[in-house]
Amino acid sequence: MLTISGVGRRFPTGTEALRDVSLRLHAGDFMALLGPSGCGKSTLLRLIAGLDQPDSGTLRWDAGHPPGPGDIGYVFQDATLLPWASTEENVWLPLRLRGIAHDAARPEIAAALARVGLTGFETARPAQLSGGMRMRVSIARALVTRPRLLLMDEPFAALDEFTRHRLQDDLLAMSRDIGCTVVFVTHSIYEAAFLARRIVLMTPRPGRIGWEIASKLDRSAATRLDPAYAALVADVTQAMAAALNAA
Repeated sequence: MLTISGVGRRFPTGTEALRDVSLRLHAGDFMALLGPSGCGKSTLLRLIAGLDQPDSGTLRWDAGHPPGPGDIGYVFQDATLLPWASTEENVWLPLRLRGIAHDAARPEIAAALARVGLTGFETARPAQLSGGMRMRVSIARALVTRPRLLLMDEPFAALDEFTRHRLQDDLLAMSRDIGCTVVFVTHSIYEAAFLARRIVLMTPRPGRIGWEIASKLDRSAATRLDPAYAALVADVTQAMAAALNAA
């Protein structure tokens, strides 16, 4: 789907966020970008989304064609909802920006809300929803265009552990249901090991690819109790330590 070759990014302040990052993203991947805070994970995600441009290197999409409108969904760490808008209106936003009228968009909005378990909350405002429900609205908004690629920037970091686990389970089910490629940024080894089929470890700033681990776990809610999951967490922990020591 995407080939990233020798990418570097330095901000006007002089901070070098990324250095010589090379990575391939395949259609159908569920990839976790794992690393310490400030290592450039979010910067790399923004480059993939086209929200920022590299200072060096290239990002080349398959057949040379970048994603079209609606092909990329983006979920930020904060739900970033319009506080004055209803749940339905927030989910409608990406379609509205493409010129699709509310009435015409209703079937897609309803399907996206059903996917995240929010049917019945169409008229609720963000202030009337819990943190987990607001994040569900944000995910529904990202999914309403049926994207080929879903980018998620530590979306569950601020949630309690119970809500976080529930949303992780739901995310796996949704990604299988719609068949999209997912790049998930996190600094949690446990989260990366549970969710991802490919775990890419990034070094401290300037961020580089330190290690990559493939996972063959058959994921379900019971996976967290599987000894194979504990072993994967241990492997990722050791690889992270090696990446940090080599930095």
